[in-house]
Amino acid sequence: QVHVVESGGGLAQPGGSLRLSCAASGFTFSSYAMSWARQVPGEGIEWVAGISSDGRQSYFDDSVKGRFTISRDNNKNTVYLQMNNLKPEDTGLYYCAQGLNLKDYNSWGQGTQVSVSS
Repeated sequence: QVHVVESGGGLAQPGGSLRLSCAASGFTFSSYAMSWARQVPGEGIEWVAGISSDGRQSYFDDSVKGRFTISRDNNKNTVYLQMNNLKPEDTGLYYCAQGLNLKDYNSWGQGTQVSVSS
């Protein structure tokens, strides 16, 4: 059973940085691609970034490309999201997920809140 625990969120100023972490368990972490997604109140969950199982390939939504990086440590069963040059529109509840296709995904963790405001 997929179990993930996200952490690292907080309040940042525009232009600031945050690093999110996601500790995963319940499955063979190194065999799966992983993603980060976010939800803004009143809207659905949107995919933000993904990384291949071996960490060699990464993928980003256009809205974060060039500002966010995704990485993973398969020895620690953890995936990271480094967020730089944060913008107010990055505000949301950030989740990590198993895989790259999140349609019908239902193993969400509790998420970690990111708020970007001056």
